[in-house]
Amino acid sequence: MSAAEAEPTLIGSVQRALRLVDIVANSPRPLPPKMLAAITGLTPGTTYNLVRTLVHEGYLSSEPDGVVLGTRFPSFQQQISSRGVFLARVRAALREVTEDVGATAYLSRFDDGEMHMVDIVDAVRNPRIELWVGLQSSAHATALGKQILAELPEADRLDYLSRHRLPELTPRTITDRRALLTQLERSPGWTIDQQEYAIGATCVAVPVIAPGVIASLAISLPADGAVVDRTLVSTLQRTARRLSLQLGANVLEESSSGAEFTI
Repeated sequence: MSAAEAEPTLIGSVQRALRLVDIVANSPRPLPPKMLAAITGLTPGTTYNLVRTLVHEGYLSSEPDGVVLGTRFPSFQQQISSRGVFLARVRAALREVTEDVGATAYLSRFDDGEMHMVDIVDAVRNPRIELWVGLQSSAHATALGKQILAELPEADRLDYLSRHRLPELTPRTITDRRALLTQLERSPGWTIDQQEYAIGATCVAVPVIAPGVIASLAISLPADGAVVDRTLVSTLQRTARRLSLQLGANVLEESSSGAEFTI
């Protein structure tokens, strides 16, 4: 057998398609086909054709701001194996919330001692609030940040608050650490900020907890028309519990929807 005969036959288009999937699987953000073309050096036409095929087959999923992993990606149904899998699951959950309640949905995560915004899916009728102060400097004033603080072990919560100022972002912002801690300790399994981050905006958040993940899922609503009731909170909790399971949680606490509902 000659050396040429011993060499395996390689299909270039398959190699290129697998490379695109690998890049998306390791990206923390959706990637537009144009960016994929730039990263790989492929022509835009070739990239678009490959992406279109991968989306059709379910290995990628198309979003307004790019592509994420699709449900046929081998590890999608298993525990987190890459940033791309995490992002794809988060994006699907946020899109579900946006469609269910008609509000922009957000997910933040506690990682390496800080708060990080992971992803946002905009609702047409209720677009996102202007994020004029980063989450790392506004956790005390946002439902996203307060929900994570409520879920942290006490030592980590106190450590975080000792390292961060509590600036007054609006007249409604809680700037006293003792008052904030009291509110967090009384959290019924969901949190709300009523114009504490931005005048005119009310936000509601619920926890997303899994091995190695402390996160919160939230929506924002116009304050003058916001109806925060048990039905809304239960809808958010249902999606958050499902996302927690997808991220590897085995046992989840019972829904707190039966807790006293006060605002």
